[in-house]
Amino acid sequence: MWWLVSPQNPLKSTIGMAPFDERMRYAIAGATHPRIRATDLESRLGTRYTVDTIDRLLARYPSTRFVWLMGADNLAQVDRWRRWRTLFSRVVIAVIDRPGHTYSALASPAGHALAQRRYKGPLRQLAYQQPPAWAFVFGFRDWTSATALRQNGWHG
Repeated sequence: MWWLVSPQNPLKSTIGMAPFDERMRYAIAGATHPRIRATDLESRLGTRYTVDTIDRLLARYPSTRFVWLMGADNLAQVDRWRRWRTLFSRVVIAVIDRPGHTYSALASPAGHALAQRRYKGPLRQLAYQQPPAWAFVFGFRDWTSATALRQNGWHG
């Protein structure tokens, strides 16, 4: 799994945002599982928007079955993202439940628009679905935000 550290989320203010190098260090320290690799790929690709990153990855790795992971908080507002419908048409998406965002995500404009494309089968088969396909993944939920972790001195 690639943990893409974004140079700057276009929907977030830079005020209070940790510098990219610091966020990259936190991600590397936090990627403790051997199958998770923190990467500055978006920075190296020069992409600013998720849909552009996906387009570049699909062009670079045409035979790879990518699954984009996003938090439920992002599904709740993904309709504000650039070309979000194109993003869902290009790659299968796993939406990870986040405390306080379950219902707002599922009731969001994107949740409604793509309700018929929601995959409810075994997650191990998600990567083999044809986009647009997405799954809502329930599991352990941690209320701590990445910002709060950094403010409390978390280093992985």
